[in-house]
Amino acid sequence: MPCSLVARRVTQPDRESAASALPSGEEAHFRALESLYRSAPINRLFRSQLTIPEEGRSIIHFDVDETQFHAAGAVHGTVYFKMLDDAAFYAANSLVSDRFLLTTSFNLLFTRPIGPGRIRAEGRWISGRRRVYVAEASLIDADGEEVGRGTGTFMRSQFPLSSLPGYAD
Repeated sequence: MPCSLVARRVTQPDRESAASALPSGEEAHFRALESLYRSAPINRLFRSQLTIPEEGRSIIHFDVDETQFHAAGAVHGTVYFKMLDDAAFYAANSLVSDRFLLTTSFNLLFTRPIGPGRIRAEGRWISGRRRVYVAEASLIDADGEEVGRGTGTFMRSQFPLSSLPGYAD
C-alpha cells in the first residue's frame, strides 16, 4: 500500500486568543492580590506564599524557625497574629476589587505552641459585602493540627487597589 504525504498546516493563535489566555476579571483580581502580598515590605521577614483559590478563601504557606521563637522556645505570638490576620484579610479583600481593606479589629485564640516547620494559614470570609467584612482564619501545623485561630473585621479604605504598586504590577 503506497504511503502519501499529508500536508500539515499550523497557524499561530490570533492576538485576541492570546490575550484571552491572560487572567481577567475575578481571576486577575486574585493574582493581583497575591502580587500585592509578595510586594509588601513586611513579607521580606517571612518566607511565605499566598494563594487565593476562590472568592472568600485564602491560603498562606509559611516556614517558621528558631529566629521567630520567644524565650521559652516556641513561635512568638506576633507570627500567629500576622499570618492569621493576613489570611483573613485576603479572604475578605478577594470580595472587594476596587479598594484596599483595613483591619479594624482582630481576636486571637492560641491553641497550641508552634515549633519549627511548615505552617498553613487558611482564611475564610464569613459575612459582609458593603462596608464591613468579617473573616476568620486557622493556623494548621505540618501534622494537620490546628494551632491557632482568629476572627477579624475589615473595612474599606480610601486607598484604591489600582494605586498600590504591588497590585498594579
